Amino acid sequence: MSPRIVIVGGGPGGYEAALVAAKAGASVTLIERHGLGGNAVLTDVVPSKTVIATAELLTIAERAPELGVRRADGGPLADDLTVDMGAVNARVRALVSRQSEDIAARLERDGVRVVAGAARLASPSRVVVDDAGETLAFDADAILLAVGARPRIVPGCEPDGERVLTWTQLYDLEELPEHLVVVGSGVTGAEFAGAYRLLGSAVTLVASRDRVLSREDPDASEHLTEVFRRRGMTLVGGRAARVERVGDGVEVTLEDGTVVAGSHCLMAVGSVPNTSDLGLEEAGVEVDERGLIRVDRVSRTTARGVYAAGDCTGVLPLASVAATQGRIAMAHVLGDAVTPLDLSLVASNVFTAPEIASVGASEAELEERGLFYRVSRLDLAGNPRAKMLGIDEGFVKIFGHTVTGQVFGAVVVGPRASEHIYPLSLAVAHHLTVDDVAAAFTVYPSLSGTVSEAARRLHFMDR
Repeated sequence: MSPRIVIVGGGPGGYEAALVAAKAGASVTLIERHGLGGNAVLTDVVPSKTVIATAELLTIAERAPELGVRRADGGPLADDLTVDMGAVNARVRALVSRQSEDIAARLERDGVRVVAGAARLASPSRVVVDDAGETLAFDADAILLAVGARPRIVPGCEPDGERVLTWTQLYDLEELPEHLVVVGSGVTGAEFAGAYRLLGSAVTLVASRDRVLSREDPDASEHLTEVFRRRGMTLVGGRAARVERVGDGVEVTLEDGTVVAGSHCLMAVGSVPNTSDLGLEEAGVEVDERGLIRVDRVSRTTARGVYAAGDCTGVLPLASVAATQGRIAMAHVLGDAVTPLDLSLVASNVFTAPEIASVGASEAELEERGLFYRVSRLDLAGNPRAKMLGIDEGFVKIFGHTVTGQVFGAVVVGPRASEHIYPLSLAVAHHLTVDDVAAAFTVYPSLSGTVSEAARRLHFMDR
């Protein structure tokens, strides 16, 4: 008899696990209450990066005069461009729908049963679903919880969906905000603040610390902070205590009494897991003080036969990590070879302009661990391909062991950094040395040549 797998949640952790289990011959039921793709497809990654892609186009237009491209009347190309926010968001919604439909088609093709409704655990081996007043029950040999998270709501700063917004509500806007106040300078806040400034909104970013993305590499964070200021963004230090509608705008009152006025406010202050009303306690699934499900490195919860993946676990809020957790869970359930999750190998990216990509250990982590390392940093401005493209900012930074040359970690700042981090991700994952990276051929001219050159320079440093 085929193993019976029930998956609650249709985001990356859920649908990737469903595909793996179905291909391995399991009988798989996936339960989703909102739509296939989860936050990653419906309200977060796919829609936000689509808006950011539009904004990035405007940075290319800004460089056009340097490349010899102007309007017919000789003026700068960027001066003649405007953004139709309604059209941008219509495209976002169409792409989201198409991506969700593609996931549904893949699941159907592989024999996964998809059930719409709100699920909860009746026991560690049974899931019940409420669907339009009808209660369905599914017995399982293993259950995977991939229920995601939702925007955190700060008391006194509740969204109204019109002027005070979470990131899930931005895609209903028909007009570009005249002045967007973004509360929160983490990844979500930085991405949207940067994008809307490029799209043409005045932007004030409220940061709780002295720089944007304070948890990223200091050089990368300081570089992006300077880029934001140069583009005319206003950065204000502090924390929001209250957000109020005032006429056709908003007023954001900070804890120190400072008032920031704007036309709209985006609250980007983190997320909370969707773990309430799931029957977790009754089933023996432990959560921490924030409601996050406790899991080990193979995605097991404290209840036998129940696994969890994605943002509801708080391991690392990345779609790639959620998908990996889901696949690991299914491998463990089905007796396949299992490689426990190793967060030191995770590559991540902040989709600002320029992008910030990183992999492996940070410099702060290396210092804390007392490891001997050297740093090679090389600016993109000297790269011949970058010169051809009009790119004059960004850098590659590699951390290598002083004696062996093993690549401990890396940071790439620049256009498409998310693509250029991949060879360094391979190096970290497979314990390659800086000489291994430098010895591989790169195309000339190419932006990736800076990765090779940065690695080559570590070879000649005193060890």
